[in-house]
Amino acid sequence: MPIQYYIYLCLTLFSIGIIGVLTRRNAIIVFMCVELMLNAVNLLLVAFSKMHHGVALGSSATSMVGIEGQIFVFFIMVVAAAEVSVGLAIIVMMYRNTHSVDINFLNRLKN
Repeated sequence: MPIQYYIYLCLTLFSIGIIGVLTRRNAIIVFMCVELMLNAVNLLLVAFSKMHHGVALGSSATSMVGIEGQIFVFFIMVVAAAEVSVGLAIIVMMYRNTHSVDINFLNRLKN
């Protein structure tokens, strides 16, 4: 499959995530859109890594060149799991204090 298809898919997913972050007021939806953007970047990184690894395999059958992107995605996913736990804890505490997950409601907490 050509790399352009992956680029278009990732661009679409990332754009949907940006639109969701900029237009929504619900904290959970915004959080999901941030995760969608992160996953779009991960997918693109894996696609480029796979393409680079395929080119390297053409020259040597035992080449390990090109898997760095996939290893990097693994570490990104570990950090994203920690981010999800912290983010959801913040959203739950915000709901307990304000009984709302509306982001605009957070401006009232300054006073």
